Amino acid sequence: MPFRSVPFSRRAFINLAVFAGLIGLSLAIGMLVPPKWNVEQTTLDVQTNEKGELYYSARGKPVIIEPISEEESFLFRADPDLLVGDIEVTEEYVRETNENGETSIYRLRALQHWGFWSLLPALCAVVLCWITKEPITALLGGIVSGALILGQYDLTGSVLIPALGTTSVAGILILYLWLLGGLLGIWSKSGAALAFAEWITKAVVRGPRTAKLVAWMLGITFFQGGTVSTVLVGTTVRPIADKENISHEELAYIVDSTASPIASQLAFNAWPAYVQAFIFVSGVTFLATEADRIAFFFASVPFCFYAIFAVLGTFLLSIEKPLFLGKKMKAAMERARSTGQLDAEDAAPLALPEDSQSQAPVGYTASPLEFILPLILLISVAVGTFVAFGSPNVHWAFGLALLVAGGMALLKGLTLRELVDGFSQGIRSVVGGSVILLLAVTIGGVSTQTGGGTYLVQLLGSAIPWFLLPVLLQLMTMTIAFSTGTSWGTYAVAFPLAMPLAWAVANSQGIDHPWFFMTLCFAAVMDGSVYGDQCSPISDTTVLSSMCTGCDLMDHVKTQIPQATFAAVLAAIAWTVLAYFAG
Repeated sequence: MPFRSVPFSRRAFINLAVFAGLIGLSLAIGMLVPPKWNVEQTTLDVQTNEKGELYYSARGKPVIIEPISEEESFLFRADPDLLVGDIEVTEEYVRETNENGETSIYRLRALQHWGFWSLLPALCAVVLCWITKEPITALLGGIVSGALILGQYDLTGSVLIPALGTTSVAGILILYLWLLGGLLGIWSKSGAALAFAEWITKAVVRGPRTAKLVAWMLGITFFQGGTVSTVLVGTTVRPIADKENISHEELAYIVDSTASPIASQLAFNAWPAYVQAFIFVSGVTFLATEADRIAFFFASVPFCFYAIFAVLGTFLLSIEKPLFLGKKMKAAMERARSTGQLDAEDAAPLALPEDSQSQAPVGYTASPLEFILPLILLISVAVGTFVAFGSPNVHWAFGLALLVAGGMALLKGLTLRELVDGFSQGIRSVVGGSVILLLAVTIGGVSTQTGGGTYLVQLLGSAIPWFLLPVLLQLMTMTIAFSTGTSWGTYAVAFPLAMPLAWAVANSQGIDHPWFFMTLCFAAVMDGSVYGDQCSPISDTTVLSSMCTGCDLMDHVKTQIPQATFAAVLAAIAWTVLAYFAG
């Protein structure tokens, strides 16, 4: 059989060349550039156990220590400029006695970094996603880059398995893949979610304002966010919105801007369990355990100003009392109301996804209660466990909601085979997202090991005016998320850099309220990532919002950005003012 050449596009050649160049550069750095070391000092809250041993608590577990004097400490006496390459000691516990005879114990820890090149894994992920428009490939490229810098050439054994074989990752997978995916699959198979959306739409819609208000209310109701909200809200409301001459640009903006923003506000979902894995900072007591970090997440929610302003902005647009409206959106509204033309003349609306409608078997009629009761149970358990224990047990909440939704469907006549088929389809629908989650967790760990946060702390810790740090973090995450099209992937890249930097700034500049300052920085990373994801043309929620509302993708992007940017500017002002007073 003769050899047949395969055409190789210029874009593919450029993508491959950039990928090879970044990977080659990472390999060269790992082989030729020795790591530098920063010595971090953390004062410990040391106690004595029943055996007379000294210990402190780290991540909820006791750590037995044997302190040495400052004269015996290698890291205390070492010249920082000479800590290059391989060093024998990377951690020491040191006892210090002051002039008054009071003794304190602190930990010295040597943290490696490669200077500017420590940021290469994150930079590699951003660049690759920008040119390939594909986050899985980009995140994997960032992981490979970091592994090569670290000299870990066994990608599976040295990087992926240690990063993914943890209790935290297992919990994320069970929640996101089995419980959330299974619940959505059962609702799709029975038609419960669609029945609820259609019921509330028919009961409320009386004109353009109420049609948009229903879209907004449904976006709030489906607070799990992302693809769930966009598909259900968009496909349900669109037929009625079309009858009321609501432009597709308006509807796409409402659907998109109530998806991820509300998920970060009503965070009784998978978000806290995922995010907490990236915000541990050594020596910060209020981030020490998983429960502490989840509690910190919820304490920061009131300061996620972009999410608040975004949801408020879509509400005001729904009742046609917007604080700010871009020229393109205003033109789209006037066009639809006056001419009935729902899209621009040169628009190329995206097609609806084939699986956006109910997959209920013939003869099975779903009731809105099949959606309402599991949802009420889910919220009640999540909120109840939050009140009782300080953090919501979302595994219990989703597990019970899944059992109730499945039981109601079986009692109404859905067969066990059909129920299992819906459960399986739901799991399959979130497999792609699960892969992104796993890679995001891995690249977050790799970025920490290469010392990106350590380098930024050394470079900027005492140089950044503290009140500007939240806005700088917002701009950084907006850029990353817009380039990669994923807020969750951005969290994995940004939080391991941002949280240590925020803590270092708080300490080096003597901020009076470091906990409050940290919540502002955390909220800025959360919201900057949501903004970038929401406005990115390569984001799954942006694409699905366009598909399910019948809007041209770039028309949606161009008409959404002005309102979203207005909300982001208001948020930046609020963070700056509050950060200034935190000092």
